[in-house]
Amino acid sequence: MVDGASEDPKVQGVRRFTELVAAEPRLSATALQTVGSMGYDGLMLALVTG
Repeated sequence: MVDGASEDPKVQGVRRFTELVAAEPRLSATALQTVGSMGYDGLMLALVTG
């Protein structure tokens, strides 16, 4: 989970996107964090179910 107190626009954008996906009843989704050489990264998979 990204830091909720962060004011970084990138962090806020990812948080908002995740919240929008979670609020959409037609989607089933999961987010995966991948930690590599950058120390952060990830992806989200979403399936339209309705």
